[in-house]
Amino acid sequence: MLQPIEPVMDPSFPPGHPRDLGGPWHSEAACRSDEAGLFFAPSKEPTAARLSREEAAKRVCARCPVMLECREHALLQPEPYGVWGGMTAAERRVVLARRRRREVELQRPAAQIAAAG
Repeated sequence: MLQPIEPVMDPSFPPGHPRDLGGPWHSEAACRSDEAGLFFAPSKEPTAARLSREEAAKRVCARCPVMLECREHALLQPEPYGVWGGMTAAERRVVLARRRRREVELQRPAAQIAAAG
């Protein structure tokens, strides 16, 4: 599993954009050549425009050689905004909720065995 990395801020990009962060996998990211606005919503963006922009960002992610590393980074941080690793913030929240439920379910049998022992 990837370890969280410390942000290295670059004032030319929005906070949290993959280009703000240091780390070996970032240099290979496909998003490095795209506009930062593609991955982060402007304030009060209409729903149709947001969906279109997110799909365009996901197309960039789909061709990215480090998409899985980016996604895991966004899940570990957790990144609250933008498209990371081909997933929106809402999609990442669903994955995180599933992971938490799975962890609780896996701990339940261990606790029952310990109580019975």
